Amino acid sequence: MPRLDDPAARLPLQGFGDGAPEWMAPMIRHCARCGGRLTYGPVPGDDRDRYHCTECGHVTYVNPRVVATTLPVTDDGKIVLIRRAIPPGVGTWAQPGGFLEAEETVIQGAVRETLEETGLTVEPVSIVGIYAQPRASVVIVAYEAVITGGEMVITPETLEVQTFAIEELPWAGIGFNTSLWAVRDYVRRVRPDLDVDRLGIEQSDF
Repeated sequence: MPRLDDPAARLPLQGFGDGAPEWMAPMIRHCARCGGRLTYGPVPGDDRDRYHCTECGHVTYVNPRVVATTLPVTDDGKIVLIRRAIPPGVGTWAQPGGFLEAEETVIQGAVRETLEETGLTVEPVSIVGIYAQPRASVVIVAYEAVITGGEMVITPETLEVQTFAIEELPWAGIGFNTSLWAVRDYVRRVRPDLDVDRLGIEQSDF
């Protein structure tokens, strides 16, 4: 059985220390249970250091958030991508998607985010891949989706919404490794003749 690829594991883990990304660590200061001070270190009964309260002992786990995304595909096989209007990655291309809300399933979140960012209603039909980005503290789920309605529109979160044939994909302009990996994995399915690992540019830490 072939081994699953884990592209994020090939990259150096940068900007990460004391159990959390460096940008997140200043926000992990007070206990959500009692308001006491958090410290990072050994916790009884655990095999790794954790943030825990010096007053009540409550452990604060630093877990990644889920980002639900789609690769919408038109009837003629073109892929819908957005050019981002908001940080991070302003001006770069990515698949539509965003953070999962607490009351949603992953598919519901992917459908909602796609509608919000593109004006399209979609139906996910398969998982393209699941990708980790530890520095950003996210796990991205990417679905292939068929378009069932709506009309492509520019939204407050997008500079452009555009369809691309496989031969026209803006590889050099794809902004996130996780987006690059998802597009590569989808293209592998439909165009196995292409050497997609040579297309696009992986960044060292994003």
